Amino acid sequence: MQIVSCPSCGAQVQFRSHASVVAVCEFCRATVMKDADAVKDLGKMSSVLEDFTRIQIGTAGVLGGRNFSVVGRIQLRYAAGMWNEWFILFDDAGTGWLGDSSGLYTVTIERAAPGALPAFADVNPGHQYAIAGQRYTASEKRSAECIGGQGELPFQVGAGWQARVADFRAGATFATLDYSDGDTPVLYTGGAVTLEEMKCQLLREDEQIKESAGKYHGKLDALECPSCGTAIKYLPGVTTSLVCPSCQAQLDAAGPQAQILAQGEKVERVRTTIPLGATAKISGADYQVIGAMVRADNEGSEWTEYLLYTTRSAFFWLVETDQGWSRANVMSNWPDWQSSGADHADLDKLSYRKLYDYPATVKFAAGAFNWRVAAGDVVHVFEFENGQTRLAAELTAEELTWSRSTPVAFDQIAAWFGSALRVDPARKAATEALPASAVTHKFLWWILGLNAIPLIFNFSGTVIYVLLALLAIYLPAKLFGSADKGKQ
Repeated sequence: MQIVSCPSCGAQVQFRSHASVVAVCEFCRATVMKDADAVKDLGKMSSVLEDFTRIQIGTAGVLGGRNFSVVGRIQLRYAAGMWNEWFILFDDAGTGWLGDSSGLYTVTIERAAPGALPAFADVNPGHQYAIAGQRYTASEKRSAECIGGQGELPFQVGAGWQARVADFRAGATFATLDYSDGDTPVLYTGGAVTLEEMKCQLLREDEQIKESAGKYHGKLDALECPSCGTAIKYLPGVTTSLVCPSCQAQLDAAGPQAQILAQGEKVERVRTTIPLGATAKISGADYQVIGAMVRADNEGSEWTEYLLYTTRSAFFWLVETDQGWSRANVMSNWPDWQSSGADHADLDKLSYRKLYDYPATVKFAAGAFNWRVAAGDVVHVFEFENGQTRLAAELTAEELTWSRSTPVAFDQIAAWFGSALRVDPARKAATEALPASAVTHKFLWWILGLNAIPLIFNFSGTVIYVLLALLAIYLPAKLFGSADKGKQ
C-alpha cells in the first residue's frame, strides 16, 4: 500500500494496488495520479449517482478460491442506460472488474487475445464470433461516457472519458472487448456471478440504500415532472430513465436537476391492474413495482409488463396477458441458439421449440426503468417453449437479451399485492373458475366420451339407462346454474 497526500486538499489518499494509476480523493474529489515519486492533481472527478447497488468501496469476497476487495468504481452511461464497473484487487495482487447492472453481476479479468478479433463496427448483437478459441454470441455493443468515479483505478479516467465496448455470451461465460484505446481491443473474460456465491461481506444495508438512492451529491431526493408538474415518487437510483405517467415525457434524472429528454403527448391515465408503487413480499424479500408498460404485437394483441425491484436481488418482470400471469427473469446463463432462424434453443440439456417470432411495440410506459423506454420502441421477440417454461430472446440493433418465464396463478398475485390490486370485474371473472353451466357441459361430454367406445361396439338396451343417468346429472345442475345467473 502506498499513501500520498492529495495535492489539492492535503488529505491522505491510498493506493492499495500497484496496478492503480489514479485515485479519487474522498474529501475534495480531486483525481490524483501517481507519477514516479510525485503526484499530480488532474482535476475534480464527478460524484457518482447514488444508486441501489449493495456494493461499496471496501466490499470483500471470494472468487475461485481467491480473496478480493473492491477498491474503485467508475459509473458509465450510454444512450439507453447506465451501469457500474467496480475495480477489484485480489490478495495475490491480481486485479479484475466486477460489472454491476440492475442487480446482475459479472466478473472479468484481462487476458491475452490469441487470433484475430472483430472490429467494433463489425459487431452485431445476435451474431456469433470466435474469440480466444470459443464461440460467443454478441449480446451488446455500446459507446459509453464516464459520469463519475470513486477510489483507485488502473488508468487515467475522468468525466467525459469515452468507452467503446462489446459484450459477448456463451452459456454462463462472459467476454468483453474494450475498444476505448483504439481499434485493437483489450479482451476481458469471466462469467456471471452472484453476491451470495462470492460470499460478499461489508455490503450496504437496506436502510443505507433507501436513504441515499436516487440522490446525486445529496441534491435530488424528490421529483416533479419538469414538463407538467406531476409528482413522480419512483426514483430508484440507477434507473434514471423515467416516463411521466401523466404527460408521457421522457425524463433523465442522472444529474442534480431532472431534464426532459423528449416531450410526450397528454394521455388519459392507463389503469393497470397493479398500480405503480405497490409493494409485495415475494420469497421473503420486499419488492416494489417501479415501472409498467403496455406492449403489443403486429396482430394487435396487447399485454402489460410490471418491473419489480428489491435491494436483495435482480429486477424481474410480472407479465399480464389475456391468458393469465407469468414471472420473467433476465437470464445470465444463455441458451445455445445457433441463429435467429433456428427453430429451437437448448438449455441445461433441454430443447425448447420455437413458438413465435414477432415485433413488440411499446404502446404506453410510466414510472422508472433500468433502460430508456418510450412509446413506439420496437424489439423483435423470439419465443421458445418446453412444458410450462418459456424462453424469450429480445433483439434490437444494439442489444440481445434472454429471459425465462413461468406461469403465476392469479390467486398468488392477489396474495402478494392484496388490496392494492385494481381488478376489472370482467377480467377477474375470466381468471376465476368456469361457471357451473360450463362445468356441467364439460362434465357431460366427458362422460359421453368415456361411454362412447363401449356403446359403439355393444349397442343394446342399456344405452337408455346411461342417457337417463346423464339427464339426471345434467338437468339439476342446469336449473341451479340458471338460478345463480338470475341472482347476479
